[in-house]
Amino acid sequence: MAWSQSVHNTIKRLNSVKRNLKGLFTGRDQAVELLVLATVCQEHLLLIGPPGTAKTAIINRYTDLIDAQEFSYLLTRFTEPSELFGPLDVAAFQQGTYHICTEGMLPEAQIVFLDEVFQGSSAILNSLLTILNERKFYNGSKRQAVPLICLIGASNSVPDDPSLHAFADRFVLRLEVNKVEDSQIDELLEQGWELEKERIEAAKRAMVNQAATKVLSSVKLDDILQLHARLMEVNIANIRPEYGSLVREMRAEGIDFSDRRVVKGLKLIAGATLLRGAESAEVVDLWPLYHLWDRPEEADVLKTVLNPRLEEAGLDSLKISRPVADIIMDLETIAAQEQFLSSESSVGAHLMALNKLRQEMIANHPQDIDARKRVEAVIKQGLQLLEVDR
Repeated sequence: MAWSQSVHNTIKRLNSVKRNLKGLFTGRDQAVELLVLATVCQEHLLLIGPPGTAKTAIINRYTDLIDAQEFSYLLTRFTEPSELFGPLDVAAFQQGTYHICTEGMLPEAQIVFLDEVFQGSSAILNSLLTILNERKFYNGSKRQAVPLICLIGASNSVPDDPSLHAFADRFVLRLEVNKVEDSQIDELLEQGWELEKERIEAAKRAMVNQAATKVLSSVKLDDILQLHARLMEVNIANIRPEYGSLVREMRAEGIDFSDRRVVKGLKLIAGATLLRGAESAEVVDLWPLYHLWDRPEEADVLKTVLNPRLEEAGLDSLKISRPVADIIMDLETIAAQEQFLSSESSVGAHLMALNKLRQEMIANHPQDIDARKRVEAVIKQGLQLLEVDR
């Protein structure tokens, strides 16, 4: 059964969001890929690495682009449960009812980012464990449904404390986020400075009580939820024997692959297949397994096991060139945000993204003059915005 046009459209828009984020954040391609995969599969992602690597900024921009309710917080040993879940309803308490006011807090968010996620108290982590597992929050005597799609946790390291193992195991996907490589410093400076200028000008607008610049959502959350419902329709029968062989090989290499993670891995393969726009899983869709390690040192073992299969299947060849239609979809996504550009720095970032599309057209589709003209027309409109500002 072929996917409907609405499914293909959602996948294309998500791919456009990914390219948008990759263009803004240097060296964070894997984080962006996993963020989208975790959202579609409704699984949780753990980012391991030092502070100052743009984790919060990526997630904030991503939730803007997918029209999701986001909640972010930095946990410490002194964080109170009320800081995450909401304050006590004093009026109800005086009437004999224990109730937490969760409006605008974690229990009502769809995408959650918790920095230093393992620093929370036992009371916080126990509540989070229920939220991660059951999508339920125990609010007094009632179980409150939680609309959580994905929780992203960040930490400097994976905890050694056995008491935290059950909580940590709920983060099926893992990624080490390190500093940008020296070869990408120039790109980091260019993109990072544009983002800094956006923040400075946003603060200036706030000082004069002006509305902050709104980012136009490219993908509606309902569309992503509908995409999630299609996971069960992906044909995984062909890949299951290969996957079973890989699981046995990984366990033989000493990787602690729990039964839960084995099953979740199959779900992530289905998600990778769906995001590729395919109906049946193939070897190239095994790439999420790179991120199913328990300890960071296991990542190299996974690469040793997986690389030969994925390279033979031509995983890299999938990234060489993309159709003009996909480039035009990116163009339309970027052009639609033009009406919300209110500062010179935001126009600069806008033009930088457009220039990348122009270079892609020149490199991969030089014969398509009409598509090139469309890109140039949008660039011309952006340049006119700079002239108006002057």
